[in-house]
Amino acid sequence: MRVTFVIYEDFQVLDLTGPHEVFGHAGGYDLRVVAPAAGPVRSSGGLPMHAAHGVADVPPDGVETLVVAGGRGVDAARRDAALVGWIADAARHARRVASVCSGVFLLGAAGLLDGRRVTTHWAREEQLRREHPEAAVDCDPIFVRDGRLWTSAGVTAGIDLALALVEDDRGRDAAHAAARELVMFLRRPGSQSQFSVPLWSRQPESDPIRAAVAAVQADPGARHALGDLADRAGLSPRHLQRRFAAELGVPPAAYVERVRVEAARRALAEGDEPVEALARRLGFGTGETLRRVFHRRLGVAPADYRNRFRGTREDA
Repeated sequence: MRVTFVIYEDFQVLDLTGPHEVFGHAGGYDLRVVAPAAGPVRSSGGLPMHAAHGVADVPPDGVETLVVAGGRGVDAARRDAALVGWIADAARHARRVASVCSGVFLLGAAGLLDGRRVTTHWAREEQLRREHPEAAVDCDPIFVRDGRLWTSAGVTAGIDLALALVEDDRGRDAAHAAARELVMFLRRPGSQSQFSVPLWSRQPESDPIRAAVAAVQADPGARHALGDLADRAGLSPRHLQRRFAAELGVPPAAYVERVRVEAARRALAEGDEPVEALARRLGFGTGETLRRVFHRRLGVAPADYRNRFRGTREDA
């Protein structure tokens, strides 16, 4: 099985090396790196990588799996007519086409996003929506599969994507073995979202607020009213409210709700627990409350969220 990586000046080096290591540890893959011209290619961090092939040297009909790296150089790269044309030709012959992070913009320049559900790094979501209204942009998942087109979020998400491609080729056991070798999760906790708690939340600065936050994260479904959190922090409710908002940027009630939503998203994506039972376990009280919160925060019902995320791996 052959995997062809596309890089260019100022590409993100981990977009190449992360997936390359996954395929290398899985074994059985013929890996090659292609650039606009063969030779050294500077990454955005300054680390040079060697491309053994230029696009003019690689017949597009010899590409089986195509993986396009992202990086800050992607905007210049998509103005390279020869590179974009080669990607478009290779995509017509490839069994699968994938992008990491902002590499999706090169796929867009090659005309490959029409009617497709895709993702990218959260910081470029609005740009992707604006420049490619023909695509259905969903920047919640770590990666998205739409038929033979696979796209992923930023940087390390390329590793998740590569593990899923290995699983698609050779089954769960082979992908799991590669993940263990790399000391990676085959399915990282919360892998359905780029916006897990450590990303969207500031870190508390003081021990009392750390204690309150730790209690919420340890058991999202427990009682976390203002008075309960104040008791855990050893502060008065008014003092906790003020300190919590100052250190984390949100009031306690909003923080608790968001942590519960994150826990619900993981549970919906990874299990079959009924929505009503899940709502009770995670502190929402009723399934109707959970549905209202999901519609307000995510614009989708819990059942639809479960179906959507599972479809990122199962759609053919």
